[in-house]
Amino acid sequence: MSHQNQASKRAKTIDSFFKKKNDGDKLDNDKASTFNDKASPSIESPHHTSPLVEPHQFDVAFLERDPGKRIQISEYPINQRDEVRCAYIKVGPYQPKLLEYPRSQFGSQYRRFQYSWFSQFPWLEYSPSEDKVYCFPCFIFGNGRPALTTEGFNNWKRVNDGKNCVFLTHVGGPSSSHNTCEGCMEDLMNPSQHVDKVINRQSKEDILKNRLRLKTTIECVRWLTYQACAFRGHDESLDSKNRGNFIEMVKHTAKFNDEVAGVVLENAPGNAKYTSPKIQKEILNILANKVRKKIREEVGHAAFCILVDESQDTSNREQMAIVLRFVDNDGFLRERFFDIVWVEDTTASTLQKEIKKVLDLHELCIDKMRGQGYDGASNMRGAWNGLQALFLRDCPYAYYVHCFAHQLQLALVSASKEVATIWLFFSSLNSIVNVIRASPKRHTELQVAQSMNIVELLIAGERETGRGANQIGTLHRPGATRWSSHYDSVCDLIEMYDAVCTVLENIKEDESTGSLRGEATGGYNAIRQFEFVFILHLLKEIMGLTDILCRELQHKSQDIVNAMNLVGTTKDVLGKLRLNGWETFIGKVDLFCKKHDIDMPDMNAQYKVGTCRSCQQKDNITVEHHYHFDIFNDAIDFQLAELNSRFSEGAMELLILSSALDPSDSFKSFNIDKICSLAERFYPQDFTPKELHILGCQLKLYEADVPHHPVLQNVSTLSELCRGLVATKRSKRYHLIDRLIRLVLTLPVSTATTERAFSAMKLVKTALRNKMENDFLANSIVVYIEKELADNINSDVITKDFNSLKNRRAQLQ
Repeated sequence: MSHQNQASKRAKTIDSFFKKKNDGDKLDNDKASTFNDKASPSIESPHHTSPLVEPHQFDVAFLERDPGKRIQISEYPINQRDEVRCAYIKVGPYQPKLLEYPRSQFGSQYRRFQYSWFSQFPWLEYSPSEDKVYCFPCFIFGNGRPALTTEGFNNWKRVNDGKNCVFLTHVGGPSSSHNTCEGCMEDLMNPSQHVDKVINRQSKEDILKNRLRLKTTIECVRWLTYQACAFRGHDESLDSKNRGNFIEMVKHTAKFNDEVAGVVLENAPGNAKYTSPKIQKEILNILANKVRKKIREEVGHAAFCILVDESQDTSNREQMAIVLRFVDNDGFLRERFFDIVWVEDTTASTLQKEIKKVLDLHELCIDKMRGQGYDGASNMRGAWNGLQALFLRDCPYAYYVHCFAHQLQLALVSASKEVATIWLFFSSLNSIVNVIRASPKRHTELQVAQSMNIVELLIAGERETGRGANQIGTLHRPGATRWSSHYDSVCDLIEMYDAVCTVLENIKEDESTGSLRGEATGGYNAIRQFEFVFILHLLKEIMGLTDILCRELQHKSQDIVNAMNLVGTTKDVLGKLRLNGWETFIGKVDLFCKKHDIDMPDMNAQYKVGTCRSCQQKDNITVEHHYHFDIFNDAIDFQLAELNSRFSEGAMELLILSSALDPSDSFKSFNIDKICSLAERFYPQDFTPKELHILGCQLKLYEADVPHHPVLQNVSTLSELCRGLVATKRSKRYHLIDRLIRLVLTLPVSTATTERAFSAMKLVKTALRNKMENDFLANSIVVYIEKELADNINSDVITKDFNSLKNRRAQLQ
């Protein structure tokens, strides 16, 4: 009984200890809690009222960077706080470099945050949304002073105040709360010193084995990503004959290295095999983030341009590719693939939101954006609510340029639709391609006929032999959205003309082909007509010139000034073809007709329309006049009109002024007034009034120096000039001119890099891998495209990050 009474009393004592207090007690407790918070900042308050983040509801890759918007560490689940801390420590304090920080009034004076404070106090963080600074170590561990952890500090008058500076006061002595938090950060990122690792210390031999095993996994993941191969297999059990690419790659590596064979797969400890899909994705994520970090370091504080496009993947998800265009420190123009993001829809607001999220994550300020490159879709180029308009509201100097390659393709497609004779030609061409390519049997017949034709020409000596010559190709279908497809289709038909005629004739005479006989007969009759052959060669001439322009526009290092020069050159050559190219052209058509037994009309005869009845004849013209002026000249005129309307320099004053920097023809276009006007009108945020005056003085010295320099006098493009200025140290002497050249180079030319990213996406995310997670897909494509950067990332660096990512069972250090 006495034991029961003692237990009852003990229970009562415990119950009374946890008993609810009345309102007065609660108020006193809150006051005491507030006092304790102020007295000991490192202790987390038990009465924090903010709701906790539920487990697994946050994504470490997209944590909020802005210290004014993010939630406190104490609001995360307790078992996930160290993971969140490590994620923030890896990305470091948020220190955006703005062109101009907001001003705050203090009495009669105005003060603002200074970027140089970041170098004096590396632990500082700045919130653009709140215009306040925060302490990064105190945010990671402990509450510290509320002014520098939760509330923020913006009393700039108290910063440069000698030894009373609020930042120096906050740092304090060696045992201050701030320095204690910094020490905790270092300890957290050094897992080898954690208590559990010290107690269960492994031998150096075991650690080396663990590192070798992890290195094998890293290199296998790297190689499979470079080759766009799947990692996992359908059956990865020990009895399986094919355990998937990753495990088979590890086994293959072990065959040639006894040390690797002794530590991987069945010879590895059960808790540290490093072969699970989760480990593979962690390693790939580290590698991809390292690549993005290298790209971010290449950009530095320079201006940049974004190239954006969207496309559906294999699983019908809308993916948005983001490419950064910038000039690096060595003067090289770069276009780096940065990320691919899944978007719920393609509205301009959604695209802008996702782009901003990616840029903010990597501290790329919108204020430094100096160009936007998209296609001509309404959600992109809309003047009021398009994506370019939304970004122009945030940064009025992020000039939008419609992709030149898209504009050129639109000009070609417009010509193929608007000119009646060319539309009829492509209608017949599509019909011929469909008849032949619809069946593997007819496609095989085409290749057999072409091979026989090549053999005959080789025997007759009409073809040359050599490596890569005399390849048997196929017919390509012209597409409205595929660049160069019209030109490729025309060239294929000329190359395989006899073989196509043979196949169509066989189908026409084969009674078993049924309904295809009529379509084949129509195609054969069309292809044997002189007008069809005439237009076929005419399009080869016109599109041969525009195809050269199209391929030049797709170069990553292409600058907008040189692009406009190429457009102008193409228009000049087309004009010369119209004026002086008729005789040469009709001679080529005549030779082709004689070679392939095509009846050529009498050019001096009267041209008759329709059924040749006299009532249908409007003009008394010859056949030559009809083909020369009504088809040849009209087709070229329409193409020139389209190029003039879509590539009009008068529509963009920015391009006219930028052309004054063009170094071609011994700096023939150099004009000081235009260059000064370019800087003053289009880049006022990059040049102060004082710098504009100095720019004019530098231009006078530049005009007397650079055009006569032995290295620089022969450069032909703006990108070559920029590299030459760096190589000759002239970029420091004429630093303002160099800055302006870099801004012009940043302007986009085409979105070909984003199109290549979607081609890579088709290789990475195939029908068999259509359930890839968004982060896994993005990481795979970044590493696949930017192999050059990924190759320079050492496996030891990846091992270090992998070890610090979270607490590992096997020791790696």
